Amino acid sequence: AFQAKPITTSPRVPASSSRGRLSSTLVEDEDVKARTVWEIGNDNKERKWFPIHPADALSEGNNYNTLVRSAYVRHIKLATEDLANLVMRIYSKGGGLPGSNETYDRSDADLFSRLAADLSLCSTKEDGGEVGWVENPLGLDRCQEARERNEVVSGLMSNKVIEALFAQRVKGGDVVKVKGDDGAWHLVRCDDIFIQVDPSSMASAGTKNVINRTKRKLKGSGKVSTSPAFVRRDADGASIPLNIGLEDDNTQSKTIYSVPDAKHYKIVTTGCQMNVADSERIMGVLEGELGLKSIESERKVDPSLLAANQKSQKVKLEPDVLLLNTCTIRDHAEQKVYDAIGPYAAMKRNGRPLAIVVAGCVAQQEGDALLRRFPEIDLVLGPQYIPWLGELLIEVGKGAQLCMTDAMVWSEKSGGSIQERDSTRDKDADWQVPIKRGHSTRAWVNVIYGCNEHCTYCVVPGVRGVEQSRSMEAILQECLKLAEAGYKEVTLLGQNIDAYGRDMTPRRNFADLLYYLNDNIPDGTISRIRYVTSHPRYFSDRVIDAVANLDKVCECFHMPFQAGDDKVLKEMRRGYTFDSYMNIIRKIKEKAPDASICGDVIVGFPGETEEEFQRTLDLMNEVHFDNLNTFAYSPRPNTEAALWKNQVPPEVSAERLQRVQKLANEHALERSQRYLGKIVEVLVEDRNPKNREEVMGRTRQGRQVFFKADIGLAGKLVDVKITEAGTWSLLGELQEVK
Repeated sequence: AFQAKPITTSPRVPASSSRGRLSSTLVEDEDVKARTVWEIGNDNKERKWFPIHPADALSEGNNYNTLVRSAYVRHIKLATEDLANLVMRIYSKGGGLPGSNETYDRSDADLFSRLAADLSLCSTKEDGGEVGWVENPLGLDRCQEARERNEVVSGLMSNKVIEALFAQRVKGGDVVKVKGDDGAWHLVRCDDIFIQVDPSSMASAGTKNVINRTKRKLKGSGKVSTSPAFVRRDADGASIPLNIGLEDDNTQSKTIYSVPDAKHYKIVTTGCQMNVADSERIMGVLEGELGLKSIESERKVDPSLLAANQKSQKVKLEPDVLLLNTCTIRDHAEQKVYDAIGPYAAMKRNGRPLAIVVAGCVAQQEGDALLRRFPEIDLVLGPQYIPWLGELLIEVGKGAQLCMTDAMVWSEKSGGSIQERDSTRDKDADWQVPIKRGHSTRAWVNVIYGCNEHCTYCVVPGVRGVEQSRSMEAILQECLKLAEAGYKEVTLLGQNIDAYGRDMTPRRNFADLLYYLNDNIPDGTISRIRYVTSHPRYFSDRVIDAVANLDKVCECFHMPFQAGDDKVLKEMRRGYTFDSYMNIIRKIKEKAPDASICGDVIVGFPGETEEEFQRTLDLMNEVHFDNLNTFAYSPRPNTEAALWKNQVPPEVSAERLQRVQKLANEHALERSQRYLGKIVEVLVEDRNPKNREEVMGRTRQGRQVFFKADIGLAGKLVDVKITEAGTWSLLGELQEVK
C-alpha cells in the first residue's frame, strides 16, 4: 500500500491512514533520478521528501560535483546502441543471454572485464577494459585542471564521454551507457569514486558539518582542552606527510598543541552488528593508518619478562584517544553516552591531552549539539565518515574541533592524497579501508548501508542515511581476502539487505549477490555465508531458492515481522500484512524445511489494543521462531510515531513483553529439541568461557553448540551428536573432524 509506483494517470495516488492521508509518488527529476515523496495529512498538509538516490541526499554545500573528484573506470566500446543495450542486458542478468536459458561463457568472477575482452573495440580490451582514474570536470573549482589530467586517457575516452559519465552521478558498481564523439557507444563501469577530505570546505554554508578552529575555554578549569598529535603512517610505521593541505590558522596551536603523538586508543561499542563491523573499520584506521595500539592489547606484561616467582600483572594504561561508537535504537541512548563521556571530560578539564570521539548513530542524530553539551569532545563522526577518520584526527591534533554528519556518497577508500591515489590504485591494489577483525574464524562484510523505508517508529534512516550498495566485485574482493586469511564464515550485513542493488545502475538484487558469491568463493575456503537483515516487503522467492540450494549459504532466515495485526503494520508503514508474511514463511518451510527462522517483534506500539496484540501471539504460534528478538516500543527522536498522542502505558507494554518472551522461549526450546540425537555439522569458534574444557560453535542454522574438545579445533568443521537441548543452545559429543 505504501510502496512507490510509477504514476501513469494522476499525479497522486492516495492511500488511507488513520493518521491522516499518506501517499507515495514517484517523481522524475531533470537527470532522471527517482525520489519518493510522502504526504502526511491531518491538520497541516505537510509534504516530506525522502530521497532514495545517494546523490539526491547530499546537501547543497556538499553536492556530488563538489565531493567527487574522480572515478576509477573500465569501459566496453561498441559500434551500435543496439549492441550496447544487448551487452548491458547480459551484464545485468549475470551473464544470462536474453530469450534463452544459456549463460554467457565466463572464465572469472569479473563478467564486465570478460565482456570487454571479448567484445570491446578499444585497445583496453586486453586489460579487461581498464581505463583508470578519470577526473570529474563538472566541479567548478577544478574544471580546467580535470580536463588537463584527463588528457592522459583522451585516446581511450573523450572529455564528452567523461562529462556524460559524471553527469549521471555514478558511484562504485554503476554501469552507464554513453555515446562517444565518433558515434560509437561506451558502457562505462565505475569501480570506485575518490573523495578527498577538506574539512574547511566540507563545513561550508548549506551543510551540517562544523569545524571550530579556536576552542572555547572549559567550564571550571578555565583551560582550553588539548589533544594529542596524530601522524599518518605507512605499513612499516614510517610517517606520511599530511595530506589535507590546510593551513593551521589556530593561533594557539604553538602553545597548547605542542604535545606528544597519540599512542593508545580505547573503543567502546554498543548496538547492532553494523556497529560492531563499523568498530572493526575504525580500529583498522587507528592502527593501520595512524599506528595506534589498543590499550586492551598492551595491558598485560609479557610473562617472559617476569621473574619465576612473579605473577602476571596488568599495566595501568590510559588512552590517548577515546572513541564511543554509539547506538540510538533503545530509550535513553543519549544519556548513556553523556554518562560515558563524563569521566574523560573531567580528565581534559584537568589538562590531560586526550582526543574524545563520539561516533555512530547518536553522533549522527545529535550532531553539533554534542559539542555544545560537551565542549571537551573533539570529533563527532557520522558512520559515513569512517573512511576519513585518519585525516580528521590529524586536524584534531592541530587544534580543530569537528562535527562531520552531513550526507556522503559511499567510497571503498577515499583517504589520502591524489598522489597516493595515483601511485597505489590499480586493479590488484588493496584500496579498501583497513579492517581489524574481531574474530579469526567468522567475519562481518557490509554489502549495503542505510535504509529508505522510513518506518514510523524507526530512527535508522535518519542516522544511517539512504541505501548505498557496494559493488559485487568489491564485496567478492573482501571475501577472497578473508578466505586467503583462513576465515570460514562471513555474515553479509545490511539494515535492509533485500534492498541490495536497487540503488545501482543497472539494478541488481540480493539473490544475484548470493549466487555470485557462492559461485566465485573457492571451495575449501569460506564454507558458510550468512546474512542479516531481511525485509518481508522485498523478500523474494529467489532468495529462498538460494538458501535452499546453494552449498555455502546457510539455512537461516532472519525475517523481522514487528507486529501481527494488519492495522498496526499499516501504522508502522511496514508494507505487508499478516497473510503476506505467512505466505513467505510457508514457502520457506516448503523449500527449506530444515532452515531456522528468526525474527524481531515490537509490543506496545502507539494505539495497539489487546486484540491487536493478540494477533502478534497468533503469528508467533503459526511460525514457531527459532529465535525472536523482542522489544517494547519506545519513542525515538525524529520519528513520526513518537509524536502521536495514543502512546501505550509503559506498564501495559511491559506486561505484553513478558507474554511475548514467555511464548518465544517455549518455541525456541521446542525448536532446539528437534536436534536431539542427531549428528550436526558445527563450525568451531571459541572456547566456552564458563567451562575451559569445552569449545563453542554453531550449526548451519545458527544454534550454539557446546562440547568437550581442544581449542585447536577453532576454525574447523566437525560433526557433533546432540545430547541435550536448551532454549538457546545445545550440548553434544564430538564425533568426527572433517
